[in-house]
Amino acid sequence: MKLVFILDPLDNLKIEKDTSLAIMREAASRGHNLYVSMQHDLFLRGNIAKITAKKLSFTSQHYVLEEAREYIPADFHAVIMRKDPPFDNEYLYSTYLLEIASEQGAKVYNNPAAIRSWNEKLSVTRFPQFAPEFLVTANNDLIREFLNTHQDIVVKPLDGMGGSSIFRLKLDDPNISVILETITLFGTCTVMAQRYLPEILQGDKRIIVIDGKPLPYSLARIPKAGETRGNLAAGGTGVAQPLTARDMEIAIAVGKTLKAEGLFLVGLDVIGEHLTEINVTSPTGMVEIAKQTSCNPAQVFMDALERY
Repeated sequence: MKLVFILDPLDNLKIEKDTSLAIMREAASRGHNLYVSMQHDLFLRGNIAKITAKKLSFTSQHYVLEEAREYIPADFHAVIMRKDPPFDNEYLYSTYLLEIASEQGAKVYNNPAAIRSWNEKLSVTRFPQFAPEFLVTANNDLIREFLNTHQDIVVKPLDGMGGSSIFRLKLDDPNISVILETITLFGTCTVMAQRYLPEILQGDKRIIVIDGKPLPYSLARIPKAGETRGNLAAGGTGVAQPLTARDMEIAIAVGKTLKAEGLFLVGLDVIGEHLTEINVTSPTGMVEIAKQTSCNPAQVFMDALERY
């Protein structure tokens, strides 16, 4: 197979823990040909989607790249979008270009239209039976009412990643006004508020779903002392754990919908008994699970991809 991965700059990826590189190494071990591109290597010439890509080969120490060449995305068996958020206008434009490429015969993972439709915070509202109580608004008065009802909440931007700009608010917090003014830009930016889940202290569980099926282990991201965020980027510690019965219930139910939408690789975030986020852009956690368990997520990914 001939695979192209759309990534952040390779020099920015952490070799020891990056999920994209783990998938690429697994693909290389199977004899597949690897190519890499960045977001702005996608373009249209007339009405034809094009992509500039470099062939990549792993060496014992690192990797080597060949000179960039121009291709049609349909030249590849799979175009794998792994650009990190934020989901800004440039990311949005990339999904439009990838959608055009898919209409011209390219197989794109994840489905670019679905990436566009499934905001990683708002998507939990499609599964209210699993989500904690939530509010989506730019109105600070409504957030205050929500806080008065639940006493302890978190507020977060709809386009954040890695736990950035997530605030926990309690009724006695002296900084409520300034936090709400900051996160909503004085009532001009829509955010999500959720009831605070104390189970976060046992970990924010990342459940990886591949082609609609969950891996048997989650990666519980346990907050460091004094933190309310478990994200690894915020200093959390990742501990692999077998899925609980509730984890499995959530993952199987959500997974069916994800597969129908063309969302091939997804990371569900579960705290306690509740689904809090659905990560469709570039979910991570594969390397940590592989190191701590007998499960090799990159192998599962490639097994599934090769079936298509």
